[in-house]
Amino acid sequence: MDIRNIAIIAHVDHGKTSLVNALLKQGGIFRDNQEVKDRVMDSNDLERERGITILSKNCSAFFGDTKINIVDTPGHADFGGEVERVLKMVDGVLLVVDAFEGPMPQTRFVLEKALELNLKVIIVVNKIDRPDARLDVVADEVLELMLELNATDEQLNSPIVYCSARNGIATTDYKTEGTDMKPLFEAIVSHIDPPKMEEDKPFSMLISSTEQNDYLGKLAVGKVETGKIKLNQTIYIKNFFDENKHYSGKVVNIFSFNGLKRDAVEVGTAGDIICIAGIPDITIGDTAVETPDMPAIEFVKISEPSVEMTFMVNDSPFAGKEGKFVTSRHIKDRLYKEAVKDLSLRVEDGETADQFKVSGRGEMHLSILIENMRRDGFEFQVSRPRVLYKEIDGVKCEPIDLVVLDVPNESVGTIMSAMGIKKGELLGMNPIGTTRTRLQFLVPSRGLFGYKSQMLTDTCGEGVMSSIFHAYEPYKGPIEGRNFGSLISFETGDAVTYGLYNAQGRGRLLVTAGEKVYLGQVVGANPKGEDIVVNVCKRKQLTNMRSTSSDESLKLTPIQQMNLEAAIEFIADDELVEVTPKSIRIRKRILDHSLRAKSKKPVVED
Repeated sequence: MDIRNIAIIAHVDHGKTSLVNALLKQGGIFRDNQEVKDRVMDSNDLERERGITILSKNCSAFFGDTKINIVDTPGHADFGGEVERVLKMVDGVLLVVDAFEGPMPQTRFVLEKALELNLKVIIVVNKIDRPDARLDVVADEVLELMLELNATDEQLNSPIVYCSARNGIATTDYKTEGTDMKPLFEAIVSHIDPPKMEEDKPFSMLISSTEQNDYLGKLAVGKVETGKIKLNQTIYIKNFFDENKHYSGKVVNIFSFNGLKRDAVEVGTAGDIICIAGIPDITIGDTAVETPDMPAIEFVKISEPSVEMTFMVNDSPFAGKEGKFVTSRHIKDRLYKEAVKDLSLRVEDGETADQFKVSGRGEMHLSILIENMRRDGFEFQVSRPRVLYKEIDGVKCEPIDLVVLDVPNESVGTIMSAMGIKKGELLGMNPIGTTRTRLQFLVPSRGLFGYKSQMLTDTCGEGVMSSIFHAYEPYKGPIEGRNFGSLISFETGDAVTYGLYNAQGRGRLLVTAGEKVYLGQVVGANPKGEDIVVNVCKRKQLTNMRSTSSDESLKLTPIQQMNLEAAIEFIADDELVEVTPKSIRIRKRILDHSLRAKSKKPVVED
């Protein structure tokens, strides 16, 4: 069979998953009368809720006699490790770029990785139906980016296809309206090289992803580099970076991708992307070979994490009431299993037996892990994110992010002022259309913690911010932290309207009447910048005297509902987020008021 292996890469929200939908619909995968939901590849509940792709996934479509294996990848910078590990599995990429936004930080990152591996590139300018599309300009911006990244002459001659994935149309000339996705299929078949069909050599396969199946056990996905693999064949597992890893196993099942399904086959051939089962200890980066003397294949080096959080056992007064898995053993096992599946994640034991240091690519990377764990019944606490410093040539260095902000023209001054406080360095300022401006900054990663909500406020909800790790640079000095304090519960009990009414004059509340709170829990924010203890459980004293105001109802200001990301952005260094399957609470590290007052300064983990 004629095969093409491609990955679809792009910045977040530029239309990768929608493009896969269109290719599957017109690639003979669905019946003509079959109803197909949007973003069919986003099968994870969390992905569908947030509208983003978190995990790379495999599928295939057909164009004539050619089978096209497609890998849909995440677009958010925090999940860049998912993109890096699958690029070794393909022979070319579709670089999707928004017809209005043009190349963004993640576009640069994924394109650089693809060019380093010398992959063929097809430029797909998506969302051409947008009324503000800049088709000529965006195509030139992509070519300029390729020049900056030292692309070869062949890569600079990559075909450009203009398409609207939502409408299922593509064209090579944007002045001529397309009717279907055929021009893109033709570009894939003609421009992307078929994989090398070295079937006469011994079998070898690099494992690019794994998953757990309740019935089949560990499944390993990868491209067959050479030879063939048959059912019940004994293979040997090696690792390029670990010479001591060397063991054998029997292949129990082989699956080939057919659309969204996996078809059981008896033979996997060179060039095809397949899935094997039967080897429980196989991991990403391993090489499966036919004979024990064959060498392992080198795996791509995954970029290191730059942000760290401490996960710890929940020790609040409400501990163990809502979670199913609450002990340090449960938390440790889950975290170390996640680190095996997600190569961008690093897990280490903490200072005590009930603490674990978890490092990732960014706040969202770690918050998705926390959200998945709480949905699976885990209960634990997490600290404020902190950056990972490095010492380079005797100089303390910190991670710097490239930040791109698209904001209304009237908000430019406010954003420039905020970035100055964050030690940001302006790289460029370019108009986009007549009403918006694109600003580029280099900003210390720690300065961006909790800034997204402030940015939305400063731009009246119209700003768009993207960031990606740039480099380690010398420490930029102290950065002003949050400019508000906390309202702290005086005692444990039920919050009542009378107590909340008196407390809301101090600041913005986070709890409602009837909600259970405990001593030391953060129940609100004080705009004056200092922590204040308030008694939200205080009830009105009943007397036998009547007054004109006693019958008036007390009106409470609507509270701010705190989701996980908002809670992580909110907390200070001396606070923790308590995460359970049903609740997200913010608390002080030291709950007792007198002990907290005796501690001379808050715990700072940087």
